[in-house]
Amino acid sequence: MAKVLTSRSENYSQWYNDLVIKADLAENSPVRGCMIIKPYGYAIWEKIQAQLDKMFKETGHQNAYFPLLIPKSFLSKEADHVEGFAKECAVVTHYRLKNDPNGKGVIVDPDAKLEEELIIRPTSETIIWSTYKNWIQSYRDLPILCNQWANVMRWEMRTRLFLRTSEFLWQEGHTAHATKEEALIETKQMVDIYGEFAEKWMSVPVLKGHKTESERFAGALDTYCIEALMQDGKALQAGTSHFLGQNFAKAFDVKFTNKEGKEDYVWATSWGVSTRLMGALVMAHSDDNGLVLPPKLAPIQVVIVPIYRKAEELEKISETINPIVAKLKAKGISVKFDDSDNRKPGWKFAEYELKGVPVRLAIGARDLENGTIELSRRDTLTKETVSIEGVEDLIENLMEEIQNSIFQKALDFRTEKTTKVDTYEEFKELLESKTGFFLAHWDGTAETEEKIQTETKATIRCIPFEGDGEEGICMVTGKPSKQRVVFAKSY
Repeated sequence: MAKVLTSRSENYSQWYNDLVIKADLAENSPVRGCMIIKPYGYAIWEKIQAQLDKMFKETGHQNAYFPLLIPKSFLSKEADHVEGFAKECAVVTHYRLKNDPNGKGVIVDPDAKLEEELIIRPTSETIIWSTYKNWIQSYRDLPILCNQWANVMRWEMRTRLFLRTSEFLWQEGHTAHATKEEALIETKQMVDIYGEFAEKWMSVPVLKGHKTESERFAGALDTYCIEALMQDGKALQAGTSHFLGQNFAKAFDVKFTNKEGKEDYVWATSWGVSTRLMGALVMAHSDDNGLVLPPKLAPIQVVIVPIYRKAEELEKISETINPIVAKLKAKGISVKFDDSDNRKPGWKFAEYELKGVPVRLAIGARDLENGTIELSRRDTLTKETVSIEGVEDLIENLMEEIQNSIFQKALDFRTEKTTKVDTYEEFKELLESKTGFFLAHWDGTAETEEKIQTETKATIRCIPFEGDGEEGICMVTGKPSKQRVVFAKSY
């Protein structure tokens, strides 16, 4: 197989685009800014979805579904929210087409104009809180812990597969609570779930913290986030959880009678992750040979490639391999025995390497005689000859080892790329020469935050939950600072 990927060192952005397309994850669609997720890419997303869905349900959440189309008036009810999304909204104005009288296909029927325009959901707070008004009367109706798996539309001018597309897939949780304390606990719980998922399933280490006021979700009182570091030294926001206070309850008049018989507005949260996680998975681990997938999210965890010349040889190999395949499947390991005869073994090796299959086994006639099999690891690109006897137990242990190895490599990279800086000059110089996360003091003002972003293109990724508590002075203004915050250039 000829070289198919641009190298990371040559052009990181092109490497990413090449890899997403060549590894059959996704491709651009005929609709500008949208993507087609291909079966192999969607299989990874299904694994992400299944595990997160399990974690949500274990914490008491239930799935529901709300409409794709939102009346324009709903978005007008919460001022910060509509301002945050107004420039990204796709608007439906008519409900019918008709044949063009000039014979040129179809046109919008001018007589079919909607009385009120509909917005294709950029997020669902407004439609959900208008619904919750009908569901909530008393404290006995609370909490409501709803999640939906859906698509959303946010008009994007500059798009990149998975990372930023006009339409994308995600989950959005929307919860309603009787007290502020309950809502804050929920907000923190969900960002912790995202952090656990990122580290234990994606093998991506993340920082958890608060967003600054200027970076908060539109309409939120506080936004918590997880931030990951990609191999090019840029940050990626991988998930957010928002404390909405009573803003949406007041906008949609959602009140309840509490235990004391007094009427109050409901407290709210929302939280979500999207197919952007797919981009994080690719950029955090992969190399110039292709994808490197943690076993827990790999559609195929083990591939077995027979090497043979005659049908009789394949038959003998199959007799040995089929019981191993059955044992691996019994252990919950997804395995593919690729005995197709339309590609040579060398092509298959390169293809499964490109697709990030964690373990590859190769076996030929001589291996059968010796009772051995060749085992290759995708994460380290190492090969060894092992005994066929008990190979399924070896692979079972190897799955966890590879998962941990991939995480440790990413963690070591992040540690290497995390730097404390005390002066603005040092910050600007290292931002270009070293890249990565920078821990620096900031005076807490939006003016200083904007100045840094304008001059360097770096943003405050988060104010860490687990800050070192070290007080200091702002690297720009010299004013007091209570703790260091995390700066980086980002996607």
